[in-house]
Amino acid sequence: MKTFSKTQLIFNNLRAILPIVGLILLGCEESNSGDTTPPGELTVVSTTPTNGGGIITYELPQDDDILFVRADYTNAQGEDVFRVSSKSNNHIEISGMIEAEPVEVSLRVVDENENESNRVTVSLTPERSFIYEILENVSLTEDLGGVRVYWENLAEKTVFIYFYIEVDGEDEVRILSSSLKTNSQFIRGLSAVPTNISIKVEDFDGNTTPIAELGEYTPLFEEKIDKSTWSLVGNLSINGNAYEGKTVNFWDDIVDTAATNSDNSYFIINRSDNGGVLRWPLDIVIDLNKTVKINRFKVWQRAYWYNGPDATTPYYYQEENLREFDLFVSNDKIEWELLGSFDIGDPKNSEGEISAEKIEEAASGHDFNLDEISPNFRYLKFSIRSNFGSDSFTHGSEISIFGRDNL
Repeated sequence: MKTFSKTQLIFNNLRAILPIVGLILLGCEESNSGDTTPPGELTVVSTTPTNGGGIITYELPQDDDILFVRADYTNAQGEDVFRVSSKSNNHIEISGMIEAEPVEVSLRVVDENENESNRVTVSLTPERSFIYEILENVSLTEDLGGVRVYWENLAEKTVFIYFYIEVDGEDEVRILSSSLKTNSQFIRGLSAVPTNISIKVEDFDGNTTPIAELGEYTPLFEEKIDKSTWSLVGNLSINGNAYEGKTVNFWDDIVDTAATNSDNSYFIINRSDNGGVLRWPLDIVIDLNKTVKINRFKVWQRAYWYNGPDATTPYYYQEENLREFDLFVSNDKIEWELLGSFDIGDPKNSEGEISAEKIEEAASGHDFNLDEISPNFRYLKFSIRSNFGSDSFTHGSEISIFGRDNL
């Protein structure tokens, strides 16, 4: 499980918000034509309380140069804050409150020349914050190597859940965050011993609930599945033995790196060796020669870049590396059960760049969780549905699976 500090999580949210604020400010800078006439006042139509805030609906004045509406108020932390809403809206939402106590909101209209209307003050009483609702509906189930966490976030606002996990008499803290309505996430890396877990919930403004005990949980024993017994089912698999590549390198426990070509451990699927075309899906079928069950796995891309820009730049996310795939299991190679469809994903940010974080993710291996613990199985089918753009080659370095071995 990849975990982040709260600072990192807040930064990711701010990156989405700042461009919007920037556009509003840019509009102010570019439209200053010397007009000093303030816009008219808005008219409040209604107030609707929400969990931790409220929505104020209004009518704008008839001015034709309105840019946005600004709402100023004091949040539950005692901080003076504001929200803005563009001229295309007829409402503005405030947040950051925690209890059902009245809050005074000052509203003003701002035009393209930064002129401000007279302020209109309105009072509203929020409902108790949504973080209490989340605190009450968080539930855990014991899983392999940890616990699975479920919660509903009907407000669909960013929330941070702090998990206090008692390890050797001290609390280890993990943080999960999401703005999704329905959530299912994992906390991994826990020993298979009785473990006390408590939580608190925090919103984006820093409001928190008290710490609540969830109880004692005993994670199920998890181990990395040993790969020394694995063998290729050649008649059901694609040919991945082009050039230095070999299909069986996919499970040799050697992860390819960019720094040297002495560990070139990957498969290379060449269309010329497979009927002249890459016919998706490209199946790699493995006989584990034993029975296992799993709950998660890791996949590594090819790292070494032949004739790359320099000796250390990895080949991650380049056109010939695998991207989307399905995972199937079977006990007879005839009936296959789909465990899930997975996607490494587009690594590029809004500027079209691949961040250092994404490069590190690829180097560490892409982590994937199953929705449920798999049934017992002997055969594994890794079915590649796409790469990052090539119609000639597809590469991959390594797969590791985790669960219970030798059942």
